Amino acid sequence: MKRMITASLVAALAITGVQAESLSEKVTSLETELAKVKKDLDRQNDKINEVKAHDSGDNIKWGADMRTSFDSISYDMADGRTEGNDFFSMRLWLNMAYAPDRNNVFKGQLSMNKAFGASFDNPMNRPYDAFDWTTNEALTDTTLRVRQAYWLYLGEKAFGLDMPWTFSIGRRPSTNGFLANLSQDDPAASPLGHIINVEYDGLSSKLDLSRVTGIPGMSIKLCAGNGSTNAVPLIGSPTPNADVEANGMEDIQLAGFIFEPYNDGQFVTKALWFKAWDLPDLNNPMAQPVNPDGTLQLDYGVMSQVGNMEGGAFSALVDGVTDDGYFSDVKLFGSIAYSKTDPYAGSSMLGSEDQETGESYWVGAYLPVTDGENDYGRVGLEYNHGSQYWRPFTYGEDTMAGSKIATRGDAYEANYTYHFNEALSMQLRYVRMDYEYTGSNGFFGSTTGSAMKIEDVKDGAAMWTQLGGTGDPTDPLNSAAVVGNLMAGGMDQASAEAAAGQMAMASAMLPNIVETAEDFRFYIRYRF
Repeated sequence: MKRMITASLVAALAITGVQAESLSEKVTSLETELAKVKKDLDRQNDKINEVKAHDSGDNIKWGADMRTSFDSISYDMADGRTEGNDFFSMRLWLNMAYAPDRNNVFKGQLSMNKAFGASFDNPMNRPYDAFDWTTNEALTDTTLRVRQAYWLYLGEKAFGLDMPWTFSIGRRPSTNGFLANLSQDDPAASPLGHIINVEYDGLSSKLDLSRVTGIPGMSIKLCAGNGSTNAVPLIGSPTPNADVEANGMEDIQLAGFIFEPYNDGQFVTKALWFKAWDLPDLNNPMAQPVNPDGTLQLDYGVMSQVGNMEGGAFSALVDGVTDDGYFSDVKLFGSIAYSKTDPYAGSSMLGSEDQETGESYWVGAYLPVTDGENDYGRVGLEYNHGSQYWRPFTYGEDTMAGSKIATRGDAYEANYTYHFNEALSMQLRYVRMDYEYTGSNGFFGSTTGSAMKIEDVKDGAAMWTQLGGTGDPTDPLNSAAVVGNLMAGGMDQASAEAAAGQMAMASAMLPNIVETAEDFRFYIRYRF
């Protein structure tokens, strides 16, 4: 019996050994097959990723930003009148981006910014083209507005050092710069909004100094470009693109540096210095496209160049006063800036033949509206002041009633912004500009940019009336009456004629001087 059991066990073990060996071989075979399948899948995934990367690189990524606004603007004039208007407008930005590799980037932005119902195409043809009934149905020309279009190179080691660098050329993002972007609810663009906020064509190159210095965010950037060109069309000029006298203007150029001493994301500091050459003024700001008899007015839009200018600003932002709690979302900022004129010999800038320096300061706070759990938007409060000869490059900025930052006097702003979701937002904004001097929104010469104290102009106009000046101040009969009254008071004739001329100029200017400008805006904005 024992022999039979032993024999059976031996047989069972033999059979089990054979089966185990067979199972092991099958497992090994399966593992080999799985390894082969995995290898094939890895090859396929690599090919798929290559295709995806290729397709992604071959397509421009698009984004849209559409803002519909209602503005109510009003002007208190120096002669006591009030002017104003209420209107709707729509601004559309179509954003483009393309990166074929990690070092090269293209960015562009197509823009439309229009008043409801208006085209503003050509003032020479008004009133016919003021109607916006056939803008996109009628044949026009090849015009397309490009707000931004530039190529950006991202370098890794400048001069062989651990110093990232960039180079860019094209139509650069130069509006809604640092601090100016806050009220616009936009990311900050390149320049400091306190001194430069205009579109321009040019180049920039930046060195990131943070790694070599150990100071967070330290960098320096060179910017340069043209604000105008003396190039002329190929057809119609005997010396195309070479004859400066063809349009009477040299190139208007600007160059400067942006330096960031420190930027850790919470404490941000930036400084800017620039120089601009061959700046213009409008020769006859009162000229109209056509004379009353229908003939062209040759002085319309004619400009001349009057001198150079330099300027600079230092701006600081605290993005989060504390590390946690309510004040961790509070933004505080302050900025100081200057501008300095350099008139050509025989010319004047801002009403003076001498070099004049203007100053400005700007402070603000942005406060979250919250109950501790829910976000109800943010409130912004801003104040800026400009001196008599303050003249920033801020024509592309900030209200429908005029440049707030360019105010020679005091400007106040309060705004409230609320985001319904990532794409949809709204804003209420009120800006008031109290002007102490004339010319805040003019050019750089003495025709449109002259910085005269408004109270002095009002006093001169009042004296003109008191001394018998009536009607048209340019009428010789009115001047004669004023001169006679001044001489009757003991003034010699030459002095009386000079004083009467100044009073006449003040009386003529008074109806065109704005003392206070206001802009109330409400907008709905969608972007993705």
